[in-house]
Amino acid sequence: MGNKIELKLGKVQETLVLPLWGRAVESQKEKPKLIDKKALAIIGRMDYDFSTITKNMSWVSQLAWVARSIHVDQTINKFIKIHPSATIINLGCGLDTTFERIDNGHIRFYDLDLPDVIALRKKFFTDHERRMSLSCSFLDTDWFPQVDNEKGVLLIAAGVFYYFEEKQIRDFFITVANHYPGSELFFDVASPFGVKVANKKVIHDGGMDDSAILKWGLKTARTMEGWDTRIKLIKEYPIFKGFKKGYSMKMKYGLMVSDVLKIMSMVHVKIEK
Repeated sequence: MGNKIELKLGKVQETLVLPLWGRAVESQKEKPKLIDKKALAIIGRMDYDFSTITKNMSWVSQLAWVARSIHVDQTINKFIKIHPSATIINLGCGLDTTFERIDNGHIRFYDLDLPDVIALRKKFFTDHERRMSLSCSFLDTDWFPQVDNEKGVLLIAAGVFYYFEEKQIRDFFITVANHYPGSELFFDVASPFGVKVANKKVIHDGGMDDSAILKWGLKTARTMEGWDTRIKLIKEYPIFKGFKKGYSMKMKYGLMVSDVLKIMSMVHVKIEK
């Protein structure tokens, strides 16, 4: 397809097209909640058939990816007002475009993902002295010494942790506590019921492989404090909190049901020194 860029990714990594599509769709609405010109540009250059996603994906799932991006942006913006030269680590970044939306001209931003994803990213993004790529799994602790942690550290993970087993995530958080005391983490989680819903309504309906199913479901983020005494919950809230204004009553009801059932939530924790 001419100069189109083909995706050569593992099955889990291929799920990166889902939130990318969600942000691009939102950007083309008459009254978008989020405008992501970079997502539109990337999709325009990709050799990928989005027809299955477009046909089968629910409007709730599409809005969830947008809401998640907005929550991430808001959290980073609050953090860098306090720590203007902070280090932001984007775990499992996929084709995320957060840096383009939140850069204050001073932060150091690391996009971290598996080698095949980073190779793909480099076709669309360019590293520079404040924006760097880390080509590895976030579970590989070798990357920790490469990151500057002198002026505040915030780790973000959007659509990442629930693809792993709870023990892997718990061990990772303890490793973060050992390396980055005083840091904060902001991420999305699925409840056990949310894992079942996502595997059927997102992974299956989106045409993804069964090997990309979600695994970890979290009933309440407060239980994470039991993993290590240094982990302290700042806040936990449903993904559509503050996001229902401007929609029809029918759509508001759908978003409310999703929140009441705790299908997806945002979690913010701090690592105490």
